[in-house]
Amino acid sequence: MSAVAVVGAGIVGSSVAYHLARRDIPVTLLDQGRSPATGVTGTSFAWIGGCGGDWPGGARDLRASVVADYRRLEDELPDIAVRWTGSLTWTDDREGHDSPLGPGRFRVGGSDIAALEPNLRNPPERAVHTPSDGGIDPTAVTTALVDAARRHGATVLHNSAVTSLAMAGERVEGVWSSTGFHAAETVVLAAGADTPRLCEPLGADVPVVTPPVCLVRLAAPAGLVRTIVACPDFEVREVRDGELLLTLPPAAGTGATSSEQVARAALRQVRTAFRGSEGCRFLGYRVCGPPMPAHGPVIGAVTRDRSVYLAVMHSGVTLAPTVGRLVADELVTGRPAVELRHCRPLRPAP
Repeated sequence: MSAVAVVGAGIVGSSVAYHLARRDIPVTLLDQGRSPATGVTGTSFAWIGGCGGDWPGGARDLRASVVADYRRLEDELPDIAVRWTGSLTWTDDREGHDSPLGPGRFRVGGSDIAALEPNLRNPPERAVHTPSDGGIDPTAVTTALVDAARRHGATVLHNSAVTSLAMAGERVEGVWSSTGFHAAETVVLAAGADTPRLCEPLGADVPVVTPPVCLVRLAAPAGLVRTIVACPDFEVREVRDGELLLTLPPAAGTGATSSEQVARAALRQVRTAFRGSEGCRFLGYRVCGPPMPAHGPVIGAVTRDRSVYLAVMHSGVTLAPTVGRLVADELVTGRPAVELRHCRPLRPAP
């Protein structure tokens, strides 16, 4: 296969570049940041798992491979480590409490919840426990993927913002960036929210929204939160010993909200929910806008000659190892991956 240019060194683009490079495909990975994961990847809550959560569109066909692909990456790349803590989730909605759960998910209550999260002040009557879930440091994982791609021969160009596709008639022959022209037989756009702009010359419609998400970091006693807890008001997990990552509703992350207000809201949530949290301290917060395609992941060729390939999705952190493997296989072999059949982009009318 001829050279591939991958646009975007978030976790999705980095995974695609790694999986191509390890199959000896010439790859150039371009990113506008000074280092990997400087965009929304680095601000992700980074909850991974094969069950539960929102899996729109074709993401449903990818869910079963997520845990296995992360465990494979742990074996391939020693710098990648997942905190396999499991998750505990519940909602205020009592409807559906008796509906079937997917494999690997279990309804728990009473003593089981207390054993999983002994510091909960007011545990729910029932919750869903997914033992196979985990969390990662998304910046560390992305950096590991980029470093491994480079070891396999990939060219990595930071501070190289891609401004446009390089067109020759209707064919794409590479990309133009702030560092010049980069020729490629195939361009993979893993540029998140910037993907629709880059696709405009092709006439392709790639609807992507970026709803605000507020992520707060707190210093906390080690082990205060044991699993990934997702309750009606927030999600929280321990990202490393003594540090929590917490999501707050979008209203808490608007531009008009001060750091002091966010700190008060986050500390109030944690202190209300967990015993032993009185010593928690506010470390900081960021508001990000993860790219969310309207109908689920958009993965596949958007031009009839297959010279432009899209890979934009939510959650990219969850799906990146699986998508990187499948995209590399499609590009190398030319055979469509059945798991991606419901993710295909709409091509422009001829």
